[in-house]
Amino acid sequence: MAAKQQIGENYPPVVVTKTAPVYAKVLNPQQVLSLSNLDRQCPLLMYLVLFYKPCLALQNLSLDSIFSSLKSGLEETLSFWYPAAGRLRLNPYNGKLNLWCNNGGAVLVEAVSQVKISELGELSQYNEFFEKLVHKPEFHGDFSDMPLVVAQVTKFGCGGYSVGIGISHSLFDGPATYEFLSAWASHSAIIKQNNQLQSPVHQRGILVTQKNIPNLSIPATTRAAAIDHLYQLIKQATSDHHPNGRVQMQGFNSSKVVLKTFQLSGAAIERLKKKVFGDRRSSAGTTTFSCSSFELLAAHLWKARTEALGLKKETMVCLQFAVDTRNKTVPPLPKGFSGNAYVLASVAITVGELEQGSYKAIVGKIKEAKNSVNNEYVKAYIEALERQEQGSQSHQLPPLRELTLVSDWTKMAFHKVGFINREAVYASPLYPPVPHVAYFMQSPVDSGGVDVQIGLLPESVTIFSRYFLNCD
Repeated sequence: MAAKQQIGENYPPVVVTKTAPVYAKVLNPQQVLSLSNLDRQCPLLMYLVLFYKPCLALQNLSLDSIFSSLKSGLEETLSFWYPAAGRLRLNPYNGKLNLWCNNGGAVLVEAVSQVKISELGELSQYNEFFEKLVHKPEFHGDFSDMPLVVAQVTKFGCGGYSVGIGISHSLFDGPATYEFLSAWASHSAIIKQNNQLQSPVHQRGILVTQKNIPNLSIPATTRAAAIDHLYQLIKQATSDHHPNGRVQMQGFNSSKVVLKTFQLSGAAIERLKKKVFGDRRSSAGTTTFSCSSFELLAAHLWKARTEALGLKKETMVCLQFAVDTRNKTVPPLPKGFSGNAYVLASVAITVGELEQGSYKAIVGKIKEAKNSVNNEYVKAYIEALERQEQGSQSHQLPPLRELTLVSDWTKMAFHKVGFINREAVYASPLYPPVPHVAYFMQSPVDSGGVDVQIGLLPESVTIFSRYFLNCD
């Protein structure tokens, strides 16, 4: 279990007042939806809590009316996003998880607490109390019993609300989750808004079929670098630390990881760009080097995290980050594709090379890795996952200090999902299954700013903070 932060028992209790199953307004014919190997990587629920401060529009609304609106909106949404009302189950012939669209329904919970939102402190910083704001169904290892979407609406003593949501990662990836939540909020219509809703496409298409095509041709030079680098890290861990072959990184215990959020303003990011690249213009006025905020921050975070861990200079370290493949496959995935469409791109160098390398050089490697994700890479990645499954190797990453993982949420403004108000004051992810992943999130108060949530070992926090926040 993760280390405790800001113990929730110090606050007034959260009392559940209602629990209800939620079924689609229009039931769909039952069917089994074949999942891709990308979907099967993490079937557990991922949790997000959206906080809404009290406003005049809510003064005359009861908790019961808000619960009813959310329930009605979810019923409407499940009619179109019908896999969200299904269950995962194992294929009896090959043991793989698939999605049983059986109209089993979601779960919606109503709760109250006398705590005020202002008493929770900075909402961007993880607080163990947040875990009480989501519904966590009992799970005994049988996925066929576990709902894929659960939610809890909680009314606070100040009149504000939270909506805590759990969604199986096998169901949707980040962009699809954002579209699902936006559709639900629009159908709930507690505060009227005009949103353009994308019609979902649930069939996994070529992400499933391409690995089943006989004699699938992948160029011999195309390999999934992320998978190769991961095996190299595991081999390094085994040979360096445990001659008996067990992989257990010295000094890294994921149960001790603490979640921290670092807020970088748009101005700070621009200062960092100027610091490491200058004004990036030649005497002729043309741009000499350009990079995205993501590329720069990924390089900056990689350097900071590696510095904080104090690894030996000859040690291989790796940066891996999710790349959306919706427009990378041939043909492109259809608009509204609702499954997991990400693969990991990867850069691997030694600690010495990372420390001594310029930001321009590191960003160049990140660009190269990102640009390498094409149709052939996606095929090779899925094939590598298929071989991993056939070898009965676990999908769960070992706790490797040398591996830095980044997920970019900056294009998914979850705080703009208007369940209660038009916008949430903050959208806070809870502990993820892999707690040391860094999430880049759009700041709700600064359009150019980025909030970075990352799991760190307690002894690494000070050094990481000093390095990462030094943008001047």
